[in-house]
Amino acid sequence: MRIDEYEGLDGLDLAALLARKEVQPAELMDCALQLAERRGKPLNALTYVQPETGKALAAEWRQRGIFRGIPFLLKDSGLPSRRFPSSLGSHLFDDVSYPFDATLAERFEASGLVPFARTTVSELCMGPSTEARRNGGATLNPRALDRSVGGSSGGAAAAVAAAIVPVAHGSDGGGSIRIPAACCGVFGLKPSRGRVPMGPARGEGWGGMACEGVITRSVRDTAAALDGIGGYAPGAPYAAPPQPGSYLDSVREQRREPLRIAVWRQAWNGIAIAPECLAAVDRTARLCRELGHEVVEAPLPDLDYSGFVRAHGTVLATNIVLAVQARLAALGRDLRDDDLEPVIRDGLSIGRGLSSTQYVDSINRFHAIGRAIESAMTGVDLVLTPTLAQLPAVLGDLALEGGFWAFREKVSRYATFLAVINASGQPAASLPLDWTAAGVPVASQLIGHFGREDQILRLAAELERAAPWAGRQILLP
Repeated sequence: MRIDEYEGLDGLDLAALLARKEVQPAELMDCALQLAERRGKPLNALTYVQPETGKALAAEWRQRGIFRGIPFLLKDSGLPSRRFPSSLGSHLFDDVSYPFDATLAERFEASGLVPFARTTVSELCMGPSTEARRNGGATLNPRALDRSVGGSSGGAAAAVAAAIVPVAHGSDGGGSIRIPAACCGVFGLKPSRGRVPMGPARGEGWGGMACEGVITRSVRDTAAALDGIGGYAPGAPYAAPPQPGSYLDSVREQRREPLRIAVWRQAWNGIAIAPECLAAVDRTARLCRELGHEVVEAPLPDLDYSGFVRAHGTVLATNIVLAVQARLAALGRDLRDDDLEPVIRDGLSIGRGLSSTQYVDSINRFHAIGRAIESAMTGVDLVLTPTLAQLPAVLGDLALEGGFWAFREKVSRYATFLAVINASGQPAASLPLDWTAAGVPVASQLIGHFGREDQILRLAAELERAAPWAGRQILLP
């Protein structure tokens, strides 16, 4: 298969070629490895690249799962895989190895996804821009080289946007799938809490805020991946409602009852929203109306946004303490000056001073947000918002420099509509429907009721057909 053929197809297109035996997994892996060298290196999007592992897996692969044997990338988030070590984007956590595979890693391979590397992240996956010192600096955005690729799944979004792979692993604890999807002009869905398993090493992440998923170029690839990786794992502390049939079937069906969609055009605490981001929401709303759906303006849910930002930061800081102490104990040494970036190091100091009462109060605030948002969505099927409150950040603006609380406040004004949905546990997706005249992506977000990924995917697929986003420029040869 030629490179230009490979990069123009989504995962299900490639899977169809495999099913007809028009190509072999090894041919697809060769294309991915060539693009990893040609684009992945200049973008600084990949780490722990293992060409021989990828080639060996592809050569011996027996077709299975919906994707049948297409190239794939795991996020450098610490998802256990016996095949690949992980660093969490940190010098301190460099080269952590695993004696077992996570349930999700097993489900990825059972779905026909063949891994050959990990993708870059911000340190400890706690920044909305992927500029980790451990990786030698910023991961670059293939749509706009001077702007952030987003984070923490920045390398994954860059790799998908640059056509290295059509599907890549992502995770989201405060927007970490949707932010990079928005920055890179690709599709990213955060599933409902409990939809995708996180075990067996842990049951939850960040007080239930974190979840696992994928980043893709097409809506149908996300739907197919969710069919493969979703579903309750015995012993998990959370369970999403059973899925109402196949997600892939939900994006194929085109003739159904209209949806009722609310629009949020203002942000809590009077946070400013860039005019380009509001224009993107307005265009998406117009498209929804043209597709026959009802769109209504709606007020924001009544919630204490400042209190939520503090609660989110409290949970992050306590998790920094837990992770760092465990790593130092495993290494048998004390913390060194170059182990952590400034924001994370300050978060460690803050976390050590937090109380159990503060942590429990933070979890209670998350649960209150879930009640507030679901209550506000009574009478509507979906909510439409900007994904980001501003255009993708210029590189350096959201690097992990300075103090922890000042950084968290900055993030709260950038990803305003995202982390609250991690707190509520609802599904949400970033849609790459708009672009500035200079070619910078501007995304809108769809929020669904808990357990209703199918409604998000259905509408996203309708919008993708009405305003296709495939084929946007890549600023690399």
